[in-house]
Amino acid sequence: MNPAVRAIVRMGIYLGCKVYFIHEGYQGLVDGGNSIRQATWASVSGILDDGGTIIGSARCKEFRERPGRLRAAKNLIDHGINNIVCIGGDGSLTGANLFRKEWESLLAELVDTQQITSENAEKYKNLNIVGLVGSIDNDFCGTDMTIGADSALHRVMEAIDCITTTAS
Repeated sequence: MNPAVRAIVRMGIYLGCKVYFIHEGYQGLVDGGNSIRQATWASVSGILDDGGTIIGSARCKEFRERPGRLRAAKNLIDHGINNIVCIGGDGSLTGANLFRKEWESLLAELVDTQQITSENAEKYKNLNIVGLVGSIDNDFCGTDMTIGADSALHRVMEAIDCITTTAS
């Protein structure tokens, strides 16, 4: 996942965008605060060979319910974000699609409860999402290799090679 994160950050910066890390996935989106931090060119240097992801991942029970998604929407608006690149499997991508479908009503509720201004609701009225399939299972049709599958297979092969050497 780190090469995907690096590519997204660097291309965004190259295009003149502010790019943010949302640490621990949807949990960070719901928590807000220090979980949403601006990414820099240097913050993704030297991560290509690291396993996992530098931004972490976590399941988030709160995001499965509307009040959690409402908090997530508020946190995005507070940071001026309305474009998301979601890297994950079925649960993550399903959650992103639901969030996108509800976006208009979430903004309306935030305006009604005076948590955001109507000007901000208008400014961020569209939520754009790009979904990248990230799964070590490589179980998604339409692609040869999902993000994470190659590095997982590589680590399995390294372990088998070590066991073979030890056994011989």
